[in-house]
Amino acid sequence: MMLRGLRILLGTQRSHIAVNLTAQKSTLAQVENGAVSSSVIEKLVEICGSKDVSTSTPVREQHGRDESYHHCEPPDVVVFPTSTEKVSQVARLCYDHQIPIIPFGSGTGMEGGVTASKGGVCVDVTKMDQIEAVNAEDFDCTVQSGVTRVGLNNSLRDTGLWFPVDPGADCTLCGMCATGASGTNAVRYGTMRENVMNLEVVLSDGRIIETAGKGTRTKKSSAGYNLTNLFVGSEGTLGIITKATLKLYGQPESILSAICHFPDVQSAVDTVVQTLQCGIPMARIELLCEKMMDAFNKYSNYDYKVTPSLFLEFHGAENHVDDQGKIVAELCEANGGTQFNWAKDMDERNKLWKARHMCFYAATSLRPGARWLATDVCVPISRLPEIVVETKKDIDNSSILGPIVGHVGDGNFHTVLVVMPDSPEEIAEASALHDRMAERAMKLGGTCTGEHGVGLGKRHHLVTQFGQGGMDVMMQLKQTLDPKNIMNPGKVLFTD
Repeated sequence: MMLRGLRILLGTQRSHIAVNLTAQKSTLAQVENGAVSSSVIEKLVEICGSKDVSTSTPVREQHGRDESYHHCEPPDVVVFPTSTEKVSQVARLCYDHQIPIIPFGSGTGMEGGVTASKGGVCVDVTKMDQIEAVNAEDFDCTVQSGVTRVGLNNSLRDTGLWFPVDPGADCTLCGMCATGASGTNAVRYGTMRENVMNLEVVLSDGRIIETAGKGTRTKKSSAGYNLTNLFVGSEGTLGIITKATLKLYGQPESILSAICHFPDVQSAVDTVVQTLQCGIPMARIELLCEKMMDAFNKYSNYDYKVTPSLFLEFHGAENHVDDQGKIVAELCEANGGTQFNWAKDMDERNKLWKARHMCFYAATSLRPGARWLATDVCVPISRLPEIVVETKKDIDNSSILGPIVGHVGDGNFHTVLVVMPDSPEEIAEASALHDRMAERAMKLGGTCTGEHGVGLGKRHHLVTQFGQGGMDVMMQLKQTLDPKNIMNPGKVLFTD
């Protein structure tokens, strides 16, 4: 949809889409392409040390792309600060010289959020990897920006606690904050937005703030604006998250996993809706279409039936999870579900979910050399059957291989549109499929992105979702917090 003040220039590749927001663009300083000067690099060495500053091509290229189909655009220099103070000094230096800053964690993003389209300084935070505090009595912890989800849970193993937000990859937790991640457990435990209590953030000019107040780690607060959730999902465009205080949960007494196969996608998704409407507290409820099941089997050496399937998990007291499993099994059978397979042993459950988390890689393995254009729309749960069925028909009528997998328990699902990265025709067709899917979701009261974020590939959908008034406010926030437009420029909003 074209709105006044917005000009969309469509190229052959989604990563080259450019939009001119004329009402706001003139207020943001524009960053010019070009290498960081040698004098700035010398100052970066003074701040971080020679071992933690790199201009080598392999290191720069490693930091110029994520898991998406977007082409590599390397930064001019990569720095590896070891403290918030060093991040602050780097930011201040870049601010004074109007140099782009691109935060980098594990590089597992899906939307080109780490590409350095205007060059600049990539700030890799992985050396800031300390778990600063675990407050077991209060069910919270504070971690530095380089701590990963798996690393945190490994350290919590003997405490009886865990952090449940699980996007699949071993992401850095602050990167998960930056993208507003969620994953397979979101139906029960919520997304990052519901599980972040406080953030330490370095702003574009080097100032350091704590979004909930210094040292605050309460479950709720009515004090001031909600700065924490302003930065959750901001994708490095408003500041660099250097520390996060997160909610923790007690490890469940008993866990039961299961798989059930269905004759078609409609019956599988109908089962999901009925299960949730019955008030059953599912921990995980995942949909894999027949194409994804085929890829799943081949990649993980499994032999499940190649048909739409639900992957389920129940958490709680042993008698409760058994009762819940029986009820859901009855719902599955009523909708044509067959071959209900249970997994209660920890090793079997871990093996099952590890294979499920590899589905994106499984899909691309069907076409060697391919990349994925991953979609992640989310709709109200009652509209889920409609959009999944319509999306599957749309993909089946195209020439694109597009298996479906989804965290359907919260209305969120993915299509993994498998494309060759050097084929403009395939990328254009996949992008058109994605556009139709996002438009379909928004018409049903949903969102163009449930968890991957906006990055480069979904910027044009924000105008449809928020309207010009909403875009005006976002641009004003960006201008206030990043007046020189150096924080990950060109991501989320069209500021380039």
